[in-house]
Amino acid sequence: MTNTAEPKTVKTYLRPIDRDGLMGFAEMGRNNPDRRGTNHVRTVVEGQYRTLSYVGKHAPVVVDEPLHLFGQDTAPAPGEIVLSALGGCLAVGITAVATWKNVKLTSLELFLEGDIGNSAAWGAGGAAKLPPEMGFQAIRVKVAVEGDASREALDEIVRIANFYSPVANTMRNPIAFEIGLAD
Repeated sequence: MTNTAEPKTVKTYLRPIDRDGLMGFAEMGRNNPDRRGTNHVRTVVEGQYRTLSYVGKHAPVVVDEPLHLFGQDTAPAPGEIVLSALGGCLAVGITAVATWKNVKLTSLELFLEGDIGNSAAWGAGGAAKLPPEMGFQAIRVKVAVEGDASREALDEIVRIANFYSPVANTMRNPIAFEIGLAD
């Protein structure tokens, strides 16, 4: 008779965030619900549609357009960057809510799609369109998440993260927006 050990499942959890820090941040929000921060980005055009956006001390975020839209296809298009921001924000929220609920995540992936058209040709003589007819017309996000919780608990975590996502809410709700020439 052979003495074989039963196979063991090894779970590796995603690198956790500081739960105590998160709870302190949440308390600051409860104590001052009107508190705001400001993000700063400087975008510089290299040529054609290729741009570099500088955020703090980080490497620039490169944006381009595909060949069929007269870019060089050297980087994601602006709409893809927007979806990346949404995916990142939702992932942060899902991680925070899971941490708050003491759920350890083993994997988290988001798959994002957005239907966008540009028949107005950026306002350069294309189809006459009104603002509500331009930009993303539909966005779909599928979340693949695993952890030490039931599917129902994970679904609730995703639902809460979506409800409180700053980027998702920026996309869902009208905001004050102004643009003009620099001084």
